[in-house]
Amino acid sequence: MNLTIKSIILTIILAFSSVGLSYAQTQEETNSHDVMAISQTHEEHAEDAAHQEVYNPKEVIMHHIMDENVFPIWGDIELPLPVMIRKADGQWSFGMSSQYEEAKDGLILSHGKIVNADTHDAKGLLDFSITKNVFMMILSVILLFIIFFTIKNAYNKQGVNSAPKGLQSLLEPVFTFLIDDVMKPSFGHHYMKYIPYVFSVFFFVLINNLLGLVPFFPGGANVSGNISFTLTLAVITFLITNIKGTKHYWSHIVAMPGVPKPVLLILTPLEILGLFTKPFALMVRLFANITSGHTIVLSLVSLIFILGKSGAQIGGAVGGASVAVPFVLFMNALELLVAFLQAYIFALLSAIFIGMALEDEHQEEII
Repeated sequence: MNLTIKSIILTIILAFSSVGLSYAQTQEETNSHDVMAISQTHEEHAEDAAHQEVYNPKEVIMHHIMDENVFPIWGDIELPLPVMIRKADGQWSFGMSSQYEEAKDGLILSHGKIVNADTHDAKGLLDFSITKNVFMMILSVILLFIIFFTIKNAYNKQGVNSAPKGLQSLLEPVFTFLIDDVMKPSFGHHYMKYIPYVFSVFFFVLINNLLGLVPFFPGGANVSGNISFTLTLAVITFLITNIKGTKHYWSHIVAMPGVPKPVLLILTPLEILGLFTKPFALMVRLFANITSGHTIVLSLVSLIFILGKSGAQIGGAVGGASVAVPFVLFMNALELLVAFLQAYIFALLSAIFIGMALEDEHQEEII
């Protein structure tokens, strides 16, 4: 059961380590029309776009993909989130996002993002706030807490040799698969030491992938499609790999045994470059697959509004729906597969990279 506790602790670290990498992002402004006065929130901004003759799907897609300083619940209902921003002059601004609906400390909430009140951009701002994506990560950690402790209590009551039941029976095959097909081949007899990290990475990525697929889920966050999220996980894998790297591992990078010295002038720089390309591949693979999937689904849905000219032509909307809906259902099924596949690939490659650094410590593979 100590492994369960370690997995929970590592999950918390993975969640909150992304906070410091969540920098302020610039939110694009769109033209407004001479209609009834509306407040500057991203939902009402989308309503304003609906009055245009041609539907523009860009804002809908970017609203889902980009991070925000508010947590949308439904329609105009938003949950304010804590704000902690370092301004260009070095001063800090603290508060709740609802306090920035009017200018505060030279900042203002515009289309869901805290920006400079005078220029309406995020230039010079470093955002360390609890944003929508961070809030979703906190929710995923709470959900993992409930899952892990439910399984832990089941093992305590029934014992490890009893037939699993309920949630325990659902996830035990996953545990067994990860240990037998990922951990043991990668780490050999040292696999127990790295179970907490690999399990934490797998379930943390998986839960955020799945929450991003739930239709109309409050917040609509694209957590695992955020580059800060994938960068943080990749950096952690990079640090573990190179800190745990043995003398044998480093000798093959700096000066590969048996290779002529003139060849080392070419080979060594390539090996050093490989230290960084591996975590880079981890980062980009997860980010690109999740973001592209969400973008395709939203683009297909946008066909309904584009062909129907924002509802002005019912026939066009029906025609767009007849084309879009089947493809959306197919893409959602495909994204569900990708959600599991990308979590598995990230955990597998992390295990392989770390295991390669421990190569000379490996004994016979445990089957």
